[in-house]
Amino acid sequence: MEHIILIGHGSPKKEANNIDIVGQLLHGAIHPGCSNSCVRSAYLEFGKPDIMGAIRQCVEDGAKKIIAHPYFLSSGMHVTRDIPEIIAEARSLFTNVELVYTEPLGIHDKLVEIVIERIKNVRFNVPMDIEKRSFEIIAEETDLNDISAEQIPVIKRVIHSTADFEFKNTLVFHTDAVKAGIAAIRAGRDILTDIEMVKAGINKKLLDKWGGRVVCGIADDEVAKVSEATGRTRSEIAMEKGLSGNAGIVAIGNAPTALLKVIEILNSQPSTLNSQPLIVGVPVGFVKALESKALLAAQNFPFITNLSRKGGTPVAVAIVNALLKMAEGGDGKDS
Repeated sequence: MEHIILIGHGSPKKEANNIDIVGQLLHGAIHPGCSNSCVRSAYLEFGKPDIMGAIRQCVEDGAKKIIAHPYFLSSGMHVTRDIPEIIAEARSLFTNVELVYTEPLGIHDKLVEIVIERIKNVRFNVPMDIEKRSFEIIAEETDLNDISAEQIPVIKRVIHSTADFEFKNTLVFHTDAVKAGIAAIRAGRDILTDIEMVKAGINKKLLDKWGGRVVCGIADDEVAKVSEATGRTRSEIAMEKGLSGNAGIVAIGNAPTALLKVIEILNSQPSTLNSQPLIVGVPVGFVKALESKALLAAQNFPFITNLSRKGGTPVAVAIVNALLKMAEGGDGKDS
């Protein structure tokens, strides 16, 4: 069995001793899916474990070959004298184990690429610049030419919020979804959410100019009382209450029961609504989440959903904020 040890110098500042993160990335790259401790970290001083301790751990775990890599930029005294002395001592102690000592990071063209990347990133220290560059990267790394132009801003913002390109293929839109959402915003309609976290993430500054509010009733005392008396979930009851108001968009990121209740109301009690809202239904999870979204995708009223277990607050918020940006008048190419 072969083990790898990444050796760092170590620092009195504990948070600087984070070479184990590099080790985890290396382990994932060379042994994907492996649950063994094939890659370890060690420190010359200040940090734990020390080099000899890490070697001993590898031997105790059955390693027959240990590759020790000095995670240093240059071949100074630590790399050429101090660490080799420890390696030599370990060879004398563990004679049945092959110990290999590599060169340090040193001078390498890949390091030049990293320096160039760091220099470029300096330009993106302002949040707006970071966001702009993020959308540029999304455009570079995925082809959206087969997507409807009005859907692209929504998909891009969801990918931006989740760093998950899979949403390009799983997001599903009713034909009138984007148009209905923008119209509701410009008409000063409210946005009804299933939980407070979704409410907190929605851009209220953009919504305020149209006169709408973000509403969430899950914490209302009245909702709690009805839930306790009936045994029904608070999210269901909050949806019933919210839909009887001025809701123009319903954003559900977490509660499948809330989404199922909304679908039931829209199909059985449409006369109780001021007008039909856009349903953004993207609950996350393993129980009823995908089923509720599949049911939503089969409806005739405006909806945006995703056909997978993924979803949650970031996705619901991203969809609504994309619509808010579009309502403001942008073309959506970078929103």
